[in-house]
Amino acid sequence: MSFKEYLHEKAEESRHDETLAYLMFVAGVIFFVGGILTTLSLTREPQWFLIFPFSSETGAGAYLGSALLVSGVLLMVFGIGASMHYSGDRGWYMQELRKAHAAENGMLHKETAKKERKKKI
Repeated sequence: MSFKEYLHEKAEESRHDETLAYLMFVAGVIFFVGGILTTLSLTREPQWFLIFPFSSETGAGAYLGSALLVSGVLLMVFGIGASMHYSGDRGWYMQELRKAHAAENGMLHKETAKKERKKKI
């Protein structure tokens, strides 16, 4: 496997990982909204912490709402972080692929120019 093929495969892998990170973010948004709706629908008078509703009562609904809220926020944060990381990786691989391609084209031009000079002589 040549270096260009390796870089191309790694860029594709980073693109795939970036897509999965976006899906992780979307799942976090869905969990977050589900947690808010669960807490608001099962609690008569929810207490608020910034934009996060919570219930001071103990019960399955309170735990479910809190679990969905926390997992949603964590998935959103990790999804954004992972997508930024994989986007940077893909950018680096593409930059190195451009360098390798330019170097290969430069060598190809030298070889063709050398052959043309030999034909003229």
